[in-house]
This record gives sequence, structure tokens and C-alpha cells, in this order.
Amino acid sequence: MPRGGKAPGEPDDPVPGLPVPVVAAVIRRGDSVLIGLRPPEKRHGGLWEFPGGKVAPGESEPEALARELLEELGVEVAQVGELLAAFRDPGSPFEIRFRSVRIHGLPEALEHTELRWVTRAEARGLPLAPTDRRFTDEML
Repeated sequence: MPRGGKAPGEPDDPVPGLPVPVVAAVIRRGDSVLIGLRPPEKRHGGLWEFPGGKVAPGESEPEALARELLEELGVEVAQVGELLAAFRDPGSPFEIRFRSVRIHGLPEALEHTELRWVTRAEARGLPLAPTDRRFTDEML
């Protein structure tokens, strides 16, 4: 499920007052990172993001990334690395947690409108979702 999406029957805020954890995969290929274009009907539709999604109750961040990247990109996670940054998403209960990830396979746009490998400079020139913009500007 794309970040910020909601599965049927899933609560909006599992623990009232606490941020809802969302993992975002920073997948590198040389000097480039993989980003996906959110479908127009989704929150932040038409903006670019790092792939990932919500961490389900009882699920670890690596488990969530493995599930989300299989669903969104059709790839297997080879390794989940360090936490690179965590930011609250403006106007939502979500905390986006950016993690370095290595994958097996060729990513396909199964839930995004389009995928791109971009350099930091190229990413800065694209319309990014707010928290992805902050990560790109401050950390990438």
C-alpha cells in the first residue's frame, strides 16, 4: 500500500496521540535513488516519493519494508540498513522514517504511476511530497 494509504478497516491513528510510523526506502543505484510518482487519486497525488508505507501493528520496520516493496515494486529486500532520518509529515499523524535499503530484482511501477532513478540534483527539480522534499533537501 502506498504511504499514507489506508487498508479497509484499518484505524487512522492506532494509538491516539502517537505518530503513525511509515517507512520510506532509500534505494540507491550508483549516484541515483529510486522514487515513484503517486497516483492522482491518492494523498499527495501527482507528487514524487520514496517507496514504502505504514508499519502495521506488531510489524518491524524491516518487515514493513519487505511487504511494501514487494507490493509496490515487485522486488525482494536484500538488506535494510540504518535509519537515515525521521520527520513528522505536515498535516497528518504520520512520521516518515527513511531507511537505506538494498533490493533484489528490477523495480516495477505496480502502485505508482511511474518510477525513476534520479540524482540528488534531479530530485530537487521534481515536485516531491512534503516530507520527501525535506529529506532530499536536508539528508540526501
